[in-house]
Amino acid sequence: MTKQRLIPSALLLLAAAALPCGALASKPAPAQTGAAKPAAKSTAKPSTKKRTAAAAAATAAGGAAVARTVQGSTPYGERPDAMQMAADIAMRHDLPVDWVRDTIAQARFLPQVPRLMTPAAQGTAKNWGVYRSRFVEPVRIRAGTRFWQANAAALARAEKQYGVPAEIIVGIIGVETIYGQQMGNFRVIDALATLSFDFPAAHPRAQARTEYFRGELEQFLRFTYRAGTDPFSLRGSYAGAMGMGQFMPSSWVKWAVDFDGDDRIDLFGSAADAIGSVANYFVAHGWKSGMPTHYPVIMQAQGADLAALLAPDILPQFTADEMAARGVQLPGSGAAHQGPLALVKLENGAQGQPLYIAGTENFYAITRYNWSSYYALSVIELGQEVAAAMGR
Repeated sequence: MTKQRLIPSALLLLAAAALPCGALASKPAPAQTGAAKPAAKSTAKPSTKKRTAAAAAATAAGGAAVARTVQGSTPYGERPDAMQMAADIAMRHDLPVDWVRDTIAQARFLPQVPRLMTPAAQGTAKNWGVYRSRFVEPVRIRAGTRFWQANAAALARAEKQYGVPAEIIVGIIGVETIYGQQMGNFRVIDALATLSFDFPAAHPRAQARTEYFRGELEQFLRFTYRAGTDPFSLRGSYAGAMGMGQFMPSSWVKWAVDFDGDDRIDLFGSAADAIGSVANYFVAHGWKSGMPTHYPVIMQAQGADLAALLAPDILPQFTADEMAARGVQLPGSGAAHQGPLALVKLENGAQGQPLYIAGTENFYAITRYNWSSYYALSVIELGQEVAAAMGR
């Protein structure tokens, strides 16, 4: 297997519009500079007996600390939960326990990150028109055109190899980072440690999200150690996403590919690797070559029929005939679509009329990147606008 080497981002994070599920909610405070030098990587693989003893010692070392009294008041190196997790990670992945402990101990609590993870106050109506205007706009369209022109060969090859249209890949990278201009300036180790050990308790899914981010921290430590990469050098979003396509560590490990053939995976500096990795991600999440993402609908459904059609949310579960029987007509080619569909509703503010579309399995595949119909349709329409600007 080709050894992966990672290239850290040097770009600063600019203001980004809110995304519903795990993307940037507001402009973050500047990341702290002056990263501490990481401990030298040990090549020794301790025995099971020694690693077990080290795990016990790690727990005892942090036992005197009072954790979680105030977020950030106790360094992670003095947190029993952090040091126990370090020992567990080292044992599970045969990593030097001292390296894992030292790395987590040098991570910094980022006070702005829990705030950014706290759900917005209820009561503000969603507005598709406003949401769309943040992403399908002239700056991204011009940048997307330049990106497509510069990477036309890689986009064409990805479309041929994976069956994912170039405009979908262009839409993703444009919505996520404006084609590499806004890849994030948080140290990934700091963001993941903060979310692993200080996730906001007020969040309605705090326990599940804590477990998720602990898994991402584990994957981050594992693959940076295996690749010989300084874990303090990598910058990303406040959630720990990295590179042009904003891959979380587990996604990098599972689906990132070396698409430019230089024997390394670089989602920060290689547009080709980012393009191939996004396409590979979609195929792994059910993308079907040649299938449209959605169809327009003629809405007549109401009452119980409308409630039944909306109940599965964005998960496709109805045939075109079943939708028609409940009062949702699919004109043109939509009526002949083979496969399940979802009735997707996008609100247009408290007073506006909602937009309804019929989402296919490919629309659902885009939401595996970000669990939001608003996000998915923004990706689709940005890609369409860039394609139109390219004369396609």
